Order: sequence, then C-alpha cells, then structure tokens
Amino acid sequence: MAESTKKQGSPTGTSTRNTAAAAADDYSKYEVNSPTEVLAILKGMIEQGSLITFYFNQGYDFLLTSLLRVSADGKSMIFDYGSNMEMNRKALQAKKINCVSSKDKVRIQFNLSGLETVRHEKRDAFLADVPPFLVRLQRREFFRMTTPMTNPARANIPLPQEDGSLKMLQAVVSDIGGGGVGLNVPQGETGLTRDAEFSGVAIKLPDIGTATVEMRVRNIHDVTSPNGKIHQHAVCQFVNISRPMRDLVQRYITKIQRERLVR
Repeated sequence: MAESTKKQGSPTGTSTRNTAAAAADDYSKYEVNSPTEVLAILKGMIEQGSLITFYFNQGYDFLLTSLLRVSADGKSMIFDYGSNMEMNRKALQAKKINCVSSKDKVRIQFNLSGLETVRHEKRDAFLADVPPFLVRLQRREFFRMTTPMTNPARANIPLPQEDGSLKMLQAVVSDIGGGGVGLNVPQGETGLTRDAEFSGVAIKLPDIGTATVEMRVRNIHDVTSPNGKIHQHAVCQFVNISRPMRDLVQRYITKIQRERLVR
C-alpha cells in the first residue's frame, strides 16, 4: 500500500483556483486532450508502477498513491489507498485533487473532481473519473516542487514606484523549480501584473542561501483558502537565471525531497 504523509506545514484573473491548478494554467500548451492518448498515458503509468502524489486542501495535505486500474469503458479509474487513514479521509472530503506523477521521466499532471471509496481486490481503494485532459511536461525546467509551509521560502521583489523609488514586496514561495516559482501575495497588491518583469528578486531559501534572479510574471489569479481568506497566486518564470543561482534552487528542491522521504 502506498505511503501517505502531510506537508508541514494587466488585470488579474478572478477565478478561484488552488495553487497547483493555477500553475497548470500556465502549461495549457502542454495539455493532452485526446481521450485515446490520455488513456494510453494512464495505462502506461500502471504498467510502470508510477507513484502519484495527490495534493489537496489548497496543497496543505498530500498523500502518495498509485494507479491500479482503468475501467474497460475508459471512464473511471482506481487508486491505491494511502497508509494513513486520516489522510485518506481528508482526501475523500476534498472537492479537487491535483495529481502529479511521471512516466518515462516526463512529468504528468491532472486534476480529479473528487474521490469515492470502492473495494478493489478485497481492500479499500479510491475511485475517480478519468480526467478529460492531462498535462505532460517534457522539459525539466517546468518541474515544480511544492514548498513547506513551515519556515517557507520567501521572495523579496523590488517594485518600481512612480517617484523612482523602490517598494519591497515580500511574497511566500508556494512552489519552485528550475524554471520559476509560484508566489502567494496579499490580495489587492497591484504591483504584480501579467508579463511584468522584475530584476534583483531575492529568493531566500531556508538553510541553503539566497538566489538573486530576474523573473517575469506569466499568470496571476485570486485564490481562496479554506478559511475564506483571499490572496493572489502569481506564476513566475525565471529570465536568464545564472548557473550558480539555478544550482541553489536545485539544492533547495533536493533538500525538500530528502526531508519528505524521511517522513
């Protein structure tokens, strides 16, 4: 049975979306929409025994699972239960599950609109509808790792003002990869707009160091957290990031991965 765990811890869009879904919007050109191809990828994941991470509760919770079966009619699929029953219960209550996995070393991502319990080979399992599309990211730079909420990474962004001064905006890093970051910023912050570019952005990576980068805002959305509080999520792309700064980011990602394996 798969292991489950919990994570520690222009005009803007008006849609309410979770962090992972917002990031996926920036990858629309990598969508696979053909039902036949979607099913082929899912069945390939079964054959390879690919592990899948379910992210839910706005990314605060996640569990590791695997795809066990796709129905003969191609409309539903069955996933293994996690080993933590409390996390399984929370997943069943979630209205949206963001699934992240890989096949042939290519990142695969798709959303599920809820889970149900079903018996499979004499044990409990998750039942879900086959998604209408999935995202297949073939470039390493598009990989994003969800960051811990305790002792989070933070980005200090210098925002130019009309009088020529700079206002420093601090944002929490929600996910990070070699190609960019996802940032949570206060609702109503007007300094970040789509396609805006910023230089001298200092990303403080706990226990690793500070990566100073130039970045471009690719997308920005309003996000509503479980407590009803609204903030903005910005999907940002690094611009000509230097090798030393990219290495710092990769060291931080490796640190997160190791910590999660220990748990």
